[in-house]
Amino acid sequence: MRFSHAPEVWAEFPTLVCAALFCGGLSGLRADGLALDTYQRRASERLAEGSEGQFREIRAWRAAFSKMGMKPTQYRCASEALLRRFRKEAGLPRLHPLVDFCNAVSLAYATPIAVFDLDRIVGDLQVRPARGDERYTTFSGEDELPSPGEIIFADADGRAHARRWTNRQSGHSAVRSGTDRALIVAEALHEDAVSDIAALLDDLRSGLLGSGSSPVDAAMLEGPSQAFVVDPESAR
Repeated sequence: MRFSHAPEVWAEFPTLVCAALFCGGLSGLRADGLALDTYQRRASERLAEGSEGQFREIRAWRAAFSKMGMKPTQYRCASEALLRRFRKEAGLPRLHPLVDFCNAVSLAYATPIAVFDLDRIVGDLQVRPARGDERYTTFSGEDELPSPGEIIFADADGRAHARRWTNRQSGHSAVRSGTDRALIVAEALHEDAVSDIAALLDDLRSGLLGSGSSPVDAAMLEGPSQAFVVDPESAR
């Protein structure tokens, strides 16, 4: 499986930096080794100094949403939505060890992180403008059609696994109790994104390896010629 961003996305957003990570053996993942409290504490300390809307990472995504023609306070990137909920409720619900871990890291880095059940994706996955005929399934099971030109995560079967780029994932490929293989994608647009994404990727990789997930493969993507290829042998 090949994960990439379309050339149109790189052309419109040249500061994009992406981390992609494949992890398997999720049935053996131990939640107690993922240091969720450490990442949530980092988020709390930062929020104590100012709201999430002031974070440089969030400001960059708000600017991107405005550029895409969306009101950024109506459609928020996933990390901003998580930070808002965390600030108001002083915590997040526990869903699945992998999802909980990625949510905690997302809070700490103020960076949207998508987590996909790899067995629910057909063929390659690309972040690209929608044609308008792709199928997006909500968490309640309803099907929607993305707007033409809207940036989505699309697979070879014409499914949209996320709408409005980093706004909302699909229920179709959400990680659940039976998930054994996952693709994790983190994306940033802000200044210093290269160093921040590199640190985020190291945290994800070391946390997963230290908590029983195996194998773990990862890469950083910083330009239109780059793609993340999941090893077919590892992906079994």
